[in-house]
Amino acid sequence: MRKIKEKLKEKIGFALSSMGEKFSLKGLDIITKNKTNLVKVFVDRPGGITIDDCVDISKKLSVHLEILDLLPGPYRLEVSSPGAENKEER
Repeated sequence: MRKIKEKLKEKIGFALSSMGEKFSLKGLDIITKNKTNLVKVFVDRPGGITIDDCVDISKKLSVHLEILDLLPGPYRLEVSSPGAENKEER
């Protein structure tokens, strides 16, 4: 799973940079439970990130993840801010 996580970080980082909003990937967690992967993506930008940003990013990243087809089996995607106290990269 480590190789998959590193590949996803690279591809998601590239996808975010192509969105033109100065979004940056602050972290990525993959949690597997009951044969389903939960992909948690933490994103930020100067001035902060909104819920609408998270929704837009989620829609765009969903397309990228489907095309990449790196995750075995079903997955769920969560996009959120790292939070004020967690601005360091994960």
